[in-house]
Amino acid sequence: MIFYLIFMATMVITGIPTALLFIPWCALTGNVLPLYKGTRFMLATSCRMAGVRFDVEGIENIPRDRACIFMSNHVSNLDPPALIALIPGRTSAFMKRSLMELPVLGTGFRQGDFIAVERNGSPVDAERSVNAAKGVLAKGVHMTTFVEGTRSRDGRLLPFKKGPFYLAMSSGVPCIPVSISGTESIWGKGSSRIKPGRARVIFHTPIEPEKFKTRDELMGAVRAAIASGLPEWMRT
Repeated sequence: MIFYLIFMATMVITGIPTALLFIPWCALTGNVLPLYKGTRFMLATSCRMAGVRFDVEGIENIPRDRACIFMSNHVSNLDPPALIALIPGRTSAFMKRSLMELPVLGTGFRQGDFIAVERNGSPVDAERSVNAAKGVLAKGVHMTTFVEGTRSRDGRLLPFKKGPFYLAMSSGVPCIPVSISGTESIWGKGSSRIKPGRARVIFHTPIEPEKFKTRDELMGAVRAAIASGLPEWMRT
């Protein structure tokens, strides 16, 4: 429990001044980079203070001149902080609408071009979210998605949602498969305990959607890439 409290306390101590300084600055100037960099510092520092370290591979695979869609497995609440802190450049992400409506935090999320999603299965809402994400990519901002749609309770890969692959096929931007392992034992789903440890993050070679005829073919290629970077027990 102590490391969870350290993690949350660090988030608060570093997050409050970040919000107070840079949310108004972004509102006045339209420049979101100070807010984004402050957020990255907050997330990275919180992980370090809680004794969490990441072994990162394949960072050189990420194009520096193009927006990409990062497609990752999801096994822990540590995964989003890890990816936001590690991905070069600025990334947006899909987020539950309820979080986007929180006071202060919601303003920061909207300034950062995060995309609100409804989990009601409505095709209209899904199309609206995809179109918003295409607009973010057109600005040169990455998108980060957890393609299973939720955290895996036992660490094994779940079936993938089709929305991220529809976005990839319609936008044509490269997909970067990401394999995350180890965070499931550091901070597991349903737990309020963080155990210090090392996790592994692998950024795989970009996959170009234009090389595939269907979403299912693209999904299969991304799934195979993600699985290749996971321990065997997590692959199925």
